[in-house]
Amino acid sequence: MMPNKPFDRIDRQILHEIQKNGNISNLELAERVGLSPSPCSRRVRLLQEAGIIDRQVTLLDQEALGLSLTIYINVNLGNQLSSRLDNFEARIAEYDEVLECALVTGSDADYFLKVVMPDMATYERFLLKELNQIEGVTSIRTSFVLRQVLQRTELPLSHIH
Repeated sequence: MMPNKPFDRIDRQILHEIQKNGNISNLELAERVGLSPSPCSRRVRLLQEAGIIDRQVTLLDQEALGLSLTIYINVNLGNQLSSRLDNFEARIAEYDEVLECALVTGSDADYFLKVVMPDMATYERFLLKELNQIEGVTSIRTSFVLRQVLQRTELPLSHIH
């Protein structure tokens, strides 16, 4: 769990189970991984202290909340001056509808954004009144999701030995 201590089968099982259900009780988790509750709780705490377990969240149903539009946006800043990147990142972090923002390479975009909105009118306002107004933005390409084929929140663990 610490960098010098390798993961074992039980650590991987714990991580697998809590990724599937972050709300799982310690008693149920202990049963699923074959430990008694106290050692299971101790392992979870060590995984948290080591920074392996970052945080626990509740996933909400996007459609049920009226956020039917998912948009991937490629943003180009023209050049990657440090001050321009810092400004863009600070500004984009202010928007709750931006779920992901990644600085990328190997593309004609500097940033990829994943955004959710209730409708096209809201997106239009966001595009014209917010995103286009960020200093340094030179071009924007938008792709709308027609159907979500696969969406995972669980990280793969098979590479951990």
